[in-house]
Amino acid sequence: MTPLGYLAVRSFDHGAGEVWRVLWRSRTFDLAVRSVALAAAVTAACLVLGVLSAWLVVRSDLPGRRFAGILLVLPLAVPSYVAGFTWLALAPGLTGFWGAFLVLTLVSYPYVLLPVAAALRTADPAVEEVARSLGRTSTRTFFSVTLRQIRPAATAGGLLVALYVLSDFGAVSLMRFEAFTLGIYTSYRGTFDRTPAAILGCVLVVLAILLTIGERRARGAAGGRGEREPVRVPLGGAKIPAVTGTAVVLLLALGVPVASLARWLVAGSSAAGGNLLSTTGNTVAVAASGALLTVLFALPVGILAARHRGPLVRGMELASFAGHALPGITVGLALVFFGIRVLPELYQTTSMLAFAYAVLFLPLAVSAVRTAVAHAPPVLEDVSRSLGKGRTATRLLVTVPLAAPGILAGAALVFLTCAKELPATLLLRPTGVDTLATELWTKTEIGAYAAAAPYAAVLLVVAAIPAVVLDRFLRGVTR
Repeated sequence: MTPLGYLAVRSFDHGAGEVWRVLWRSRTFDLAVRSVALAAAVTAACLVLGVLSAWLVVRSDLPGRRFAGILLVLPLAVPSYVAGFTWLALAPGLTGFWGAFLVLTLVSYPYVLLPVAAALRTADPAVEEVARSLGRTSTRTFFSVTLRQIRPAATAGGLLVALYVLSDFGAVSLMRFEAFTLGIYTSYRGTFDRTPAAILGCVLVVLAILLTIGERRARGAAGGRGEREPVRVPLGGAKIPAVTGTAVVLLLALGVPVASLARWLVAGSSAAGGNLLSTTGNTVAVAASGALLTVLFALPVGILAARHRGPLVRGMELASFAGHALPGITVGLALVFFGIRVLPELYQTTSMLAFAYAVLFLPLAVSAVRTAVAHAPPVLEDVSRSLGKGRTATRLLVTVPLAAPGILAGAALVFLTCAKELPATLLLRPTGVDTLATELWTKTEIGAYAAAAPYAAVLLVVAAIPAVVLDRFLRGVTR
């Protein structure tokens, strides 16, 4: 919370009058309207796509639904700026609101699909069966019963989509759509006076907080858990439209990026230059530093949250989750001001960049640590204490080793996310140190698609390899 507090203080450098002047100018209003309109449109589209996709792969007799379920989740691993780059390379005129809307919808709908699919698998099917036995059709049962059961999951997924769109910088900048994040970056880079950028950053934080509060009020209570598998609903005459619609979504979300990337990879095989290897090394180094620091911060919070109750522990856990609602560019901007004024020796160093990653992605690691520690048997800790080991020694020698698989899983997840992060990396990376994400963004900005393609491909590989290794590791653990 310290960097954000400093950002708020920085906003009042020129007094309250300057704050009101920036807040009430027409450009601020336009940026807010544009960002909210884009977030609302993408969220609505993702809710429709995510809910329908989840229902098709979980509750219907869609042919190949298991394989389709795996493919429909894969766009989540594609960074928005990689998807934006591939679409722009295919259709250079696809810019502005509709370009950003299309790209962000195609990479964000899995945020709704995943929780809704989980809710559909665990929801009590008896309520739907009673509705059908009373004469309601499958369509009426879906709208009057099923939607009520999955509303909390869909609302939570919609919140993730809205926060993702509000905080996205890569796609909106590539699509030349002036949202809040692009406005903040332009203000920061375009003038010597950085106060307007700080004020806009605070407004973006307020929008994110309002979204979170609104989601909590709209979420509602989850339905009961079913004790048996739900009956598959036959699609009948709707089977062909359902298969066609699923194929179209997969073609747009996966087929176009893969085909476009392959095309430009062939054209740009000699255009990557000699720094592809060094940027890959930089990406791995900064992502590994961020993952290590984040896990170190998450360990005490996760262990306390798993083993103790009370308002203090709950408050610490909630504070650690604050980064989940904060846009990357806002955290980056806050640390720029904080680093220049308070810790100039750390400004534009790998340490400061790793700290920014820790602020942004701490919730991912805390959740992993808390879950892993909660599943570790506490009786072994009691045995250690009875043998004379202190609390700290018991945590290090017993608790952490028992929870190591889950902690490593959290570290891998944070590593993947750090490797893809763009706005904070652009603001805080050490001078002369480029990552795959920043090189891709820089080359796409000037239309050098052939030169950008190798960086996009390597970025996907860097993100995919740990995911595959992690999946195999977890499968081995659960056997």
